[in-house]
Amino acid sequence: MSDPDYSNAGVAPLDGAALLDELRALISRYCVLPSETALNAVVLWTATTHLVSAFEYAPRLVIRSAEKRSGKSRLLEVVDAVVHEPLRVVNASVSFVFRSLDTDPPPTLLFDEADTIFGSKRAAENNEDLRGLLNAGFQRGMTYGRVVGPNHEPTQFETFAMAALAGIGRMPDTIEDRAVVVVMRRRKPSERVQPYRTRRDRPELARVCDEIAAWAQQVRGKLDGYEPEDLGVEDRAADVWEPLIAVADMAGGHWPQLARAAAAEMVSDADDEAETASPNMRLLADIRDVFTRTGEEFIKSQALCDYLRLMDESPWAQWDLNPSKLGHRLREYGIKTSFKDSGKSERGYRRTDFLDAFARYLPAQPVKASEAVQPVRNDADQPKQSDTLMRPDMSDPFNPSEENTSSPPVTAASDGFGRVSGARPVVADPFADVPTDAEWLAESGCEVG
Repeated sequence: MSDPDYSNAGVAPLDGAALLDELRALISRYCVLPSETALNAVVLWTATTHLVSAFEYAPRLVIRSAEKRSGKSRLLEVVDAVVHEPLRVVNASVSFVFRSLDTDPPPTLLFDEADTIFGSKRAAENNEDLRGLLNAGFQRGMTYGRVVGPNHEPTQFETFAMAALAGIGRMPDTIEDRAVVVVMRRRKPSERVQPYRTRRDRPELARVCDEIAAWAQQVRGKLDGYEPEDLGVEDRAADVWEPLIAVADMAGGHWPQLARAAAAEMVSDADDEAETASPNMRLLADIRDVFTRTGEEFIKSQALCDYLRLMDESPWAQWDLNPSKLGHRLREYGIKTSFKDSGKSERGYRRTDFLDAFARYLPAQPVKASEAVQPVRNDADQPKQSDTLMRPDMSDPFNPSEENTSSPPVTAASDGFGRVSGARPVVADPFADVPTDAEWLAESGCEVG
């Protein structure tokens, strides 16, 4: 792309790419991030805080880990030194927060130990107003309405601001959906960083912060009406990444390519994690596996439950999946049972009924030659296969060969770093609130038994 059109006449243009390179080197001096793309994303998010007034969206930065002592607070401390007007929020009321945002550009909100705010159901319920404020503040123009003063005057408060949250465990889905998510890990003994000391190290970070702020002033006019091309991501992810990619385009050099690569990789990782973390998404993925590996076009309800219950590392047996519970979840996607033929002798699910949900909610399924589905055998000499599964100690119901080989594992959980871990995370039983068949009949006034 062409060089930015600097707006400050008579002022030597600053090298945005060199400034971002310097910031990246400083962050990596004190912090070990999970990947180069995550480091690049943090650099771009930090620079975007100085240009947030040019954008319609203010991406969140979520810094989380599975365990303590993983570098979350240290990264937030370093970020604090280089963002635009940091506002560290510790035990602050919601009214304090939204009364602090009535400026343009607004300060940058920094929440440490956010797991104490959203880490439990009770804590999240007590901080629902804060979650609502953070969700609203993602988009320019979304305000918080309150009545103030002795006359209870209706007043609209601004919420738009960049925000970073650090804590143990996942943040609410509505926040992470609006965020660049960086999953930190404990450093290995071989991974060395320099200890960060505020009095010694903050002045250098402050200098870089001032230079990035000056560069932001030079390119701000260039961003008016600017829409970066080839984002590589869509929908909400595009809202999150467009400001960061626009900043990278203004910096030039290798940053436009780095930004787009970071967006593609981190959004893909987030999609993989969402697929395995959401019980409904995992259920859809496992059902797709069943249809793919059996080659069937129609499977009876009980047989589909049996297939799911026997899948490796699946929770469906533990959760006592049955046709009633399965139908309860699938109805949310508009998927219902139907009869196999006009004789109405068998009721179950057709593969075609799932295609729309598979296309909308699951990533494309790669097909490898070694994993091609075996054709369904219609040999008259073959005994008719039962609709229910064989016992686990018998031959693999997914593999028609005589040899009892273990079935290929279902999509494994992303560990958040672009790699794949062996087992999926354990999530709460999504069917806990579904009535049993007997309870459902009783509630319907039908006789049981």
